[in-house]
Amino acid sequence: MPGNSTPTKANLLKLRNSLEFSKKGFELLDKKRTVLIREMMDLIDKAKEIQRRISDNFEEAYNALQMVNITMGINNVEELAISIIKEKDYDILTKSIMGVEIPKVKFDKVKQDTQYGFFRTNPVLDIAVNKFYEIKYLTYELAEVENSVYKLAMEIKKTQKRANALEKIQIPKYKEKIKSIEEILEEKEREDFFRLKKVKKKKK
Repeated sequence: MPGNSTPTKANLLKLRNSLEFSKKGFELLDKKRTVLIREMMDLIDKAKEIQRRISDNFEEAYNALQMVNITMGINNVEELAISIIKEKDYDILTKSIMGVEIPKVKFDKVKQDTQYGFFRTNPVLDIAVNKFYEIKYLTYELAEVENSVYKLAMEIKKTQKRANALEKIQIPKYKEKIKSIEEILEEKEREDFFRLKKVKKKKK
């Protein structure tokens, strides 16, 4: 709001421009908030689906692992598990949604080569290993989605706060000031009009 509160036409024009600017700002923030909320809700649904798939895969993986432990022996399974190479097979990138930088986990989902011999192993071990790899990839996806939901939620909160400040404080202040100046200027115009009439009467 202009610091000079003198009731002049110039200040009235400045206030009207500021009011229009604030209204447009509020509309943009409101649209941004709507888009972010829609994106966040879609991601929440996606997170629930990924969690369900992780749960299903865990159940299948542990069932297979239990069968492997029975048929091969726990010690043999532990030795084979240690022999499996652990690699970083992902990269963290970012993408923007309405100016919000959210993570994008990039990974190649490839068929895993067995890093153990077929001697003393059975097909159920392959099932267990593949299931746990599937869980790993799903965990990457879930981490991406949950982190994105958090960042969007923080941005929605910030956007809501700014929109509220405009709607509840700034815009009403401009309207009140404009109304006050308009009333003062109208009163001044009436006084000038009557003063002019008196001057004309005196001249006559």
